[in-house]
Amino acid sequence: MGSEGDANQRKPRFLCLHGFRTSGQILKKQVFDKWPTQVVEKLDLVFVDAPFPCQGKSEVEGIFDPPYYEWFQFNKEFTEYQNFDKCLAYIEECMIKHGPFDGLLGFSQGAILSGALPGLQEKGVALTKVPKIKYLIIIGGAQFKNESVAEKAYSSSTTCPSVHFLGEQDYLKKYGIELLESYVDPMVIHHPKGHTIPRFDEKGLETMLSFIEKVQAEISK
Repeated sequence: MGSEGDANQRKPRFLCLHGFRTSGQILKKQVFDKWPTQVVEKLDLVFVDAPFPCQGKSEVEGIFDPPYYEWFQFNKEFTEYQNFDKCLAYIEECMIKHGPFDGLLGFSQGAILSGALPGLQEKGVALTKVPKIKYLIIIGGAQFKNESVAEKAYSSSTTCPSVHFLGEQDYLKKYGIELLESYVDPMVIHHPKGHTIPRFDEKGLETMLSFIEKVQAEISK
């Protein structure tokens, strides 16, 4: 296949779920500012806003412009959620409207959702009207702590290929490691930063490119 053939190849399409009290626009800026062209040009990334306008102060105020959105609301222990079902229904609507998608990319609150959705979909409690999620890019993720959600999301191993970014200084790092336990053969990219979309070092870039290559080969079959 020459370069012409490559140009006609369909790129892997990912629905991108932003962090708590940010926006699709903010996540897009973070990804395109930090990730090199050789990564972003190989992916078809679709950024959407969460369904609920932010109901309190956003941590990105003064760094990124509003408006800010949130996917659902939760208590301090992260064990109780409000509007969770509405959030899942909204993500499904986005997938119908902008899809079909090959996978999900999520950061922070969006990564927690992305990491749980394949399991919830498998159990028939979410995303029942859309094709199966086949690939995941998880940045600064963690598990849901609510028992009934967790039981459905993680009780059987998630087998879809996934790449997980773990930040050395990320306050969610240990929870990101816990999330890995419910995945089969996850790829991991370690970075020295905190809870953020990181730049790649050489090794991380290599891992990311090999993940994309794997996905591309599978969807091109």
